[in-house]
Parts: sequence; C-alpha cells; structure tokens
Amino acid sequence: MKPLIHSCDDVTRRDFAKNIAKTCLGVTVMSALAPRGYAAFEGSSKAKQAATAKRVIYLYMSGGMTHLDTFGCVPGAETMGGTKTIATSADGVQIGELLPHTAKMMHRGAIINSLSSTQGAHAQGNYFQHTSYTMRGATRHPTMGAWMQKFQGKGNTDLPGSVIITGDSKHPGGGFFEAACQPLVLNDPARGLQNSHRPGTISEGDFDYRLGLSAKLDQGFQQAYNYKNVKAYADVYKDAIKVMKSEDLDAFDLSKESPETHAEYGDGSFAQGCLLARRLVEHGVRFVEVNLGGWDMHQDIGARLPERCGDLDQALGTLLTDLERRGLLDDTLVVLTSEFGRTPKINQNDGRDHYPKAFSSVLWGGGIAGGQVYGKTDKGIEVTENKVDVPDFNATVAYALGLPLDLVLYSNTKRPFTVTDKGQPITSLFA
Repeated sequence: MKPLIHSCDDVTRRDFAKNIAKTCLGVTVMSALAPRGYAAFEGSSKAKQAATAKRVIYLYMSGGMTHLDTFGCVPGAETMGGTKTIATSADGVQIGELLPHTAKMMHRGAIINSLSSTQGAHAQGNYFQHTSYTMRGATRHPTMGAWMQKFQGKGNTDLPGSVIITGDSKHPGGGFFEAACQPLVLNDPARGLQNSHRPGTISEGDFDYRLGLSAKLDQGFQQAYNYKNVKAYADVYKDAIKVMKSEDLDAFDLSKESPETHAEYGDGSFAQGCLLARRLVEHGVRFVEVNLGGWDMHQDIGARLPERCGDLDQALGTLLTDLERRGLLDDTLVVLTSEFGRTPKINQNDGRDHYPKAFSSVLWGGGIAGGQVYGKTDKGIEVTENKVDVPDFNATVAYALGLPLDLVLYSNTKRPFTVTDKGQPITSLFA
C-alpha cells in the first residue's frame, strides 16, 4: 500500500485518501484522480491495457461442470469414462461429443484447461469464482459486473449496469459497493422485467405529481440524515423511474423475437436467458450473467449428462453464432466457467464428485485469439503446464475489459481491495 500512496507525486496522501473516499461514494475513479488518471500507478503494466471487449456475457455453470466430459477432454484416457471426443472448427482442438453446436464455434474460443481452485464446496467455490476472494466474515466482495460499472459506468444510462439471470439468492452481486453498482436480478427471463410499467389507472401527470410529492416528503429526512445509504436509497428510485420511462425497456421483452429465433435458442430458462442476454447487450447493458444449474452429478452421470449438455450446447452455440452474425462477437467477451470440475475417477454411484484441483473454462470473442487451448493436465487429474488460479482467470476477464487491475479501493470496513486480488492476466490469450 505505502508505495502506491507515496508514488502519487502532486496528489498528496490526504487528497488521495479523500478522492478514494469519494470514489466509494459514487464519484468515478477517473474524475477522482484527474487530471493524472493512472499516473499514480504508472509503474505497473497491468494497469495500462487497452480494452479489447466492451461488454461481457458470463455463463455460469452452477454445481461444478465436469471438465473431462466437456472442454477438458483427454482422448483415450481412462478418466474419460464413456465420453468420446469430437473435432471442432479449430484445428487440433477436440471437445466432448455432447457439444456439437459449440464445436462449430471453437475457432473463436480459447479453452483454459489448467484452472485450479482452493475451494471445494459449492457456496465457497461459487463465491471465490465470482469475486477472486474467499469468504471473509461480514465483508461481501463485488463481482466483475460491479467492478466494471464502478470504473466505467453504464453503457446505457437508462438501463441497469449489470443484469444477473439466476435463481441463486446468494450471488455476491455488487458486494460492498454502493447501491448504484448492484445488479438487477431476474429469476425468469421469459417474464421480462416485472412491475416496470406505470399502472394503466394512473396518468403520467398524476404519476409525476406523486413522485414530486414523495420527494418533498423525503427532503427533510435526507437533509437531516445526509448519509451514503440514504442517498443510495433515493438514487435507486430515480434509476427505477428512468427504466420505466425508457424506450429501451423493450430490451427485456422476449416476445419481440421471432418464433424461429426462440426455436434456435431452445426452451428453458438458460436458453431464454441467453437470448435475453443478447438483447440486453444490443441495448447497451455491459454485463449480463446467465446461470445454468444441475451440474452437481454425484450419481448417474451417464444418464444425466446428455440432457444438461444438450441445454448448454444448443443455447451456447446459437448465442455465439447470433453474436457473430450481428457483428457483436468481436467486442463481446463470452465467458463460460464453473466453481470447480468433477473427479477424474467415476465413483461407486456412477457419478463424479467435487474436484477443484484441475478444471476447464472457455473464453470467446472480445479480443481473444480463437482456436487455442491453454494449459495441460495429466488425464484431467493434475495440472502439468501453465496453472491458472481463479484470480488469474478473473484478471484475464478484467484485462479484456481494460479495468485497472492494480487500483486499490476500500470497503466500508476500510480494508483495501483490487479487482482480482493478486490475479495475473493471461495476456498470451489475446490476438
């Protein structure tokens, strides 16, 4: 910490601390440090990268996706069980036979086969994968969408900065950041954004009158208790009203898509979530996460895996093709990851158990040099080349977005944090 503060030159340590405090209250980092910008951190090459991606679609496989049956295949190894591999659109790259649609887009993707986590339980692994930090007491750490909004703001000022499509109520969300950086959580993408329209029985004039009256009633309280959380509460209402009145509210309405498009993506919450994610990024939402659960296969994996991979493959393959067709894949980073992999050994119940030691994730588009595999394992058991820790994986995502990886912000308990803790980006993945 001290070297960072002492390197501020014209910005005194007191001013630096004051500016960071302003940042945590909602002032953007760039304005807080202006006009010097990143000068305080000019000794770090990590803080200077140019963004290759403008937005992220983050596909989270909840429950621990089996790497040996999907993207971490080792052809001919006994650890593969009954799974066979298929060729892909990338020379020399093979993936599991249950992912034929995705295989057609692997020339745009990079498989990371050497991921390793320190967390082998679901809640802890999920949290670590999303935040780069382990659970620590009462501190709740921000996820990538919150960091992105904190540093770069919204893509569309009328819509939420990030959207999470999940049934998981324990998602870390915006962590200790202010309310403006918290994501919008949707449980059912097919239903769109509920309660987002003005009731038909109330005219727009009457609605505005009621809002003004409410603001007057709150004014005295806000002046008497001029605290961050009070202001944040009022700001949430203002943002909600902007969404209600925005022409871009249609971004949440999947009925605007043709029956043919719905059929291409497939049925189910994940498929419709992927379709909604495409619509949202088209309308300027810069971070959308879609969750696909059901990967916790401790038993009968041979019977359960085809259905789960089928749901993933159709939606993912269509999403990637759709983004490419619309000219969005070049600057949209599609991330596929999970909290850990599954054991190379099939257990006595014909399933695979938790395995954080080695697993796989994939990145498409967003400046990634496609058609490559990074890292190796010994039959999916041990990482033997280019080990990637979870913070390193997240640092690679942040690097693509141009986020300042070394910049320190403080939680409400005055503890210092960076985007991905001590993670180092895998710069060789980029074109």
